[in-house]
Amino acid sequence: MYENIKHIILDYNGTIAKDGVLKKEIDPLLKELSKNYTLHVITADTFGSVKEQIKDYDIKLHILKSDDHTKEKKDYVTSLGCDISLAIGNGNNDKKMLETAQIGIAVLGDEGCCTQALLVSDIVCKSITDALELPLNPKRLLATLRI
Repeated sequence: MYENIKHIILDYNGTIAKDGVLKKEIDPLLKELSKNYTLHVITADTFGSVKEQIKDYDIKLHILKSDDHTKEKKDYVTSLGCDISLAIGNGNNDKKMLETAQIGIAVLGDEGCCTQALLVSDIVCKSITDALELPLNPKRLLATLRI
């Protein structure tokens, strides 16, 4: 399951950023993850700050354009390959993305977590730091997802 992951898709506001500002504590994690995974940020860019905030990272940016962000996020994961994607988010518009990815991680962060996102996720983490550490420590994923 987790051995095939190539893409990590990250919701921006409420997940890796607060009020449009990237969380400082994830800096080393993003740099380490980008060595083994292709990182993606998918966002409506509510605060208009995402390009500036992620400019120092090797991250592909997708700014949502449609009227249906939930479907657009799901379609983005599908276009990358559901079976090789891990998605992290917290909002209502993340639920299909989390459900579609091979591994969906809901984050209970500063903004809370939409119950629908929580219910369809494979894992729930108490912080974005904990969520980003999981792909760096595959045995944690194994222990959590073992059948």
